[in-house]
Amino acid sequence: MAFIKPFKAVRPKKELAEKVAALPYDVMNTEEAIQMAAGNEVSFLHISRPEIDLPQEIDAHSEEVYVKGRENLAQFLAQGVLLQDDTERYYVYRQKMGGITQTGLVVCAGVDDYQSGTIKKHELTRADKEEDRVRHIDALNANDEPVFYTYRNDAAITRAIEGVTAGEALYSFTTDDGVSHALWAVADSSLVDELTRRFAAIPTLYVADGHHRSAAASRVRDLRKNANPNHTGSEEYNFFLTVIFPDNEMTIMPYNRVVKDLNGRGVAEYMARVGEHFEVTPLSGALSPERRHQFGMYLGGKWYELVPREESFKEDDPVASMDVSILQDNLLSPVLGVRNPRTDQRIHFVGGIRGVEELERVVNSEEYQVAFSLFPTSIEELMSLADQDKIMPPKSTWFEPKLRSGLFVHMLD
Repeated sequence: MAFIKPFKAVRPKKELAEKVAALPYDVMNTEEAIQMAAGNEVSFLHISRPEIDLPQEIDAHSEEVYVKGRENLAQFLAQGVLLQDDTERYYVYRQKMGGITQTGLVVCAGVDDYQSGTIKKHELTRADKEEDRVRHIDALNANDEPVFYTYRNDAAITRAIEGVTAGEALYSFTTDDGVSHALWAVADSSLVDELTRRFAAIPTLYVADGHHRSAAASRVRDLRKNANPNHTGSEEYNFFLTVIFPDNEMTIMPYNRVVKDLNGRGVAEYMARVGEHFEVTPLSGALSPERRHQFGMYLGGKWYELVPREESFKEDDPVASMDVSILQDNLLSPVLGVRNPRTDQRIHFVGGIRGVEELERVVNSEEYQVAFSLFPTSIEELMSLADQDKIMPPKSTWFEPKLRSGLFVHMLD
């Protein structure tokens, strides 16, 4: 069963919420974060990306950066930019992007559930990124950005949450990207208890986005547990900040790929190698794949459709038959030499929200030589693989809309 608990959120003063709210730390680089926070002294990026307040030549993983994050959080609290609720509550967070609406419950999930497998993951983490989040969370003494979880839709939970959203929102605003955000507090203690009970009947939660934050929360708990001779298991550091959405509201976009070079091959030799495993068809325009096992390739100013040959993969293997696996196993690794996409610096991943136009842009800039567009992984694939304790290839999913950071923070004491 899934254990969740309410918490006393640290959140923005109402009139500052829109200015505080920021995109998550991992969808931008430092230069982009600097631009996003320019002229906004209360942007949450001062906490989630504190290197923006230090000299540009500083290493983003130096101790000074983590200390600066702690200082900025303390400053936001001291200045009243952020305030802490005096009652433990759940919160409801709704986002709308075009025709997409997703409504999730903001809770604290348990590290014990993560470590036992009640919370299932589908990707491996990178050691360097995980270590960065451990140091960041530990320095802040807070989960400053939520993990994005999903569960198989439960009608009773949906009805309970709809009752909350019928009331007045704490915040309601629309960001520059056209996404609307609203937050409600679950103030009724009986409803808090009901939601806790109903989630206790949910057998499994699934990590949608936030594997590194989940792993880091687990490691921070173990660090503090080992340092606390009076550890009871009820301390706040045993829990971490999560927004849980029903699976029927999840939107996964493709996670496209661009590669810097052709691995020492000329175009003719490269195309011949691609043709060994794919049917290659020249196109007159860009391709955003419309079905599984269809890929777009942009090379030399031209688009091609790639369809894998039947013998190139095993359809009955749930991991090998994923489109990201087919591309990796038949082209990226054997032809382009990208054998470990988690660590190879020659490959870059482009979220589907940026469209195929972004693929054309980066290839036309000559920073990268070839790009691939993919069909998105489905939420059913994700949950099925996680239920089998199987691991997807890296960068298999891109969820939209992204949760805004800064609207709720969980302190670890």
